[in-house]
Amino acid sequence: MIRAAVVGAGAFGKNHARVLSQLPEVRLAAIVDLDLARAQALATQYGTEAFSDVRDVLGHMDAAIVATPTVTHETVAEALLSAGVDVLVEKPIADSAEGGARLTQLAEQNGRILQVGHLERFNPAVVALERACTLPLFFEVHRLSVFTPRSLDVDVVLDLMIHDLDIVLHLAGEEPAEIRAAGISILSPKVDIANVRLSFANGCVANLTASRVSTEQVRKLRMFQPGEYLSVDYGRQDLARLRILPNELLTRDFLRNEPNTEQPSINQQHRIGFEQVPVERSEPLERELSSFFQTVRERSKPLVDGWQATRALRLAEEILGTIKVHAQTVSETIARRIHS
Repeated sequence: MIRAAVVGAGAFGKNHARVLSQLPEVRLAAIVDLDLARAQALATQYGTEAFSDVRDVLGHMDAAIVATPTVTHETVAEALLSAGVDVLVEKPIADSAEGGARLTQLAEQNGRILQVGHLERFNPAVVALERACTLPLFFEVHRLSVFTPRSLDVDVVLDLMIHDLDIVLHLAGEEPAEIRAAGISILSPKVDIANVRLSFANGCVANLTASRVSTEQVRKLRMFQPGEYLSVDYGRQDLARLRILPNELLTRDFLRNEPNTEQPSINQQHRIGFEQVPVERSEPLERELSSFFQTVRERSKPLVDGWQATRALRLAEEILGTIKVHAQTVSETIARRIHS
């Protein structure tokens, strides 16, 4: 049995504890939180022990989930990795790319597993999209969320958009050559809504919008590549595909997959067809934690390691820097109009 602790008993920590307690060959060894009462409440629910200091649990666990506020990720994960504990740290990996690089180097030096909680990589629809990916040429991504007081210690780029930045970087296979970005603060001192355009040297372009002041939940990614268009709905775990069909697919079996239409939307002359790609739906967090503990057992490379997470965080920082330039331009424009 792998002994595992959850550090942080907030909303994320509660979900991790719930799923971890159900995994085979894993024992929930402890809940750690600065608020001992909160840690005890969660520990009682899952029949384990509660602590207020992670140092009190060292030597009694093999792995840990770090689900504390972003600004504490580096300090907490550093203590665990230095003590020989394998770590899964929630995204973003740290509060700076430099901090992420330091953690990753420390994990390598100590021979420890360091995985980062970019949860959407484990979304079954994204897994199916990765299998279908050939040469991405254009991404259109929207991630909109209803406002909550959660995660207001970071900008929306680090809170929400970083999921999609990681996926776009992973599928594009290279760093962007140009970044254009704009963002504004609405209900918090941080950036609450942002729009980003990334251009890659190979011609690929990605447009991303993230907002935490929406009236609805939207989590969608659309990808265009030669001969086809693929659309992911993260929440529904759906992957739809519109593509030029080879002749052998122009059959009744294919047409039967056409959803909610009386007439098949297929053009025999141009051989264009639509389908719902088969997706094995499951809880992404369960897949993420199962993958983490598998790497712990096998001492293999995590699906999302520290270097990948640091790369996404560095891009997010560059985007926020560009947003600051845009914000300054807007402020100057407003000031000129006021004085005129």
